[in-house]
Formats: sequence, C-alpha cells, structure tokens
Amino acid sequence: MPTGEHELNTAVPEPGEAMPSRSQLRREALDVLKLAHTLVDLSDAQLAHVPLAADLLDEVRRARAVTQQIARKRQTQFLAKQMRKLDEADVEAIRATLEHDRDNIRREAAALHRVEQWRDRLLEGDDETLNEFIAHHPLADRQRLRALARQARGERERNKPPHAARELFRALREVIGGKEDGQG
Repeated sequence: MPTGEHELNTAVPEPGEAMPSRSQLRREALDVLKLAHTLVDLSDAQLAHVPLAADLLDEVRRARAVTQQIARKRQTQFLAKQMRKLDEADVEAIRATLEHDRDNIRREAAALHRVEQWRDRLLEGDDETLNEFIAHHPLADRQRLRALARQARGERERNKPPHAARELFRALREVIGGKEDGQG
C-alpha cells in the first residue's frame, strides 16, 4: 500500500476480478476529492439535504471552519480520505443528491429567466404582448399587469427607480412560478 499524503484505498479484488490499475485508483481518489471540495463549498441549507453520517458532517464543518488556504486544503484532503472508506453506494447517494440540487438550481434559474423575458417584453411591448401572456396564463390579472407595465415605462422615461418594474416582476413570478407548463 502506498504511503504518504496521497494514500489510496487498495481493496483486494474478488477471485476472477482484475486488480484496478494505479491510474484508475488515482482517478477514483481524485473524484472523491472533488466531491469533498463540493461538500465544503455548500451552504448549511444545502448540506442539510446531503445524506452524510454524523462523523463526516463534522469533518465537513471542520474543513469549512479552517480559513488558511493550505490548512483548508489538508483538511479537505482528510475529508476525502474518510469518504474513500465509505461504501460505493453511500458515495453515489451523495453524488445523486448533489446532482439533484444542481438540476433544481438550473430549473429555478430558467424559470426566473422566463419571468425576466416576459417582464422585458411587457415593458417594450403593447397590449398585444399582454394578450399573448394572458393566453399562456389565463388566471393572470390583466388590469394589474397592464397598470404595472405602464408605470414601469413611465418610471424608466423619467429616470426614476424601477419600483413598478420590480413589482411587475413579482406579479409575473407569482403567476408563472407555481404553474410551469413549458410555455413562455
């Protein structure tokens, strides 16, 4: 077994199974190290959703508490070493949770972009653009949206703070937010 800072977990293969190459073991160790860095960079709320044992959660918190760069690197490497001792199923569960979180973030960002696009179109457009929006979202309050769009245009023309544009954004997000239908 190699010694030193980059100790690899060398499991004895089952009979008939080929021994993984040193390069393969190194790639797997580096993948776990990336995973450890990702865990250290998560917020407390995100970390709460990750299926971690109490001892690993403590290691993540210890690594997050370290402020010196080289010490934090060593602590993260230690976390990765502890994670390499986990069953492959446990590591995959952590990866799956993080991937699920990334997908949710992408969906939320895409939804906000759709709201921004509709707001911009309503600010640049006319009643025809509002009619198109109402056709996609029939439960929307046409009069409120029209009034907010007009107020926002007036604020922009007078170089005033965009209070109405923000309110229009919030109103559109309420309408679009809970009812993603793929249109927009």
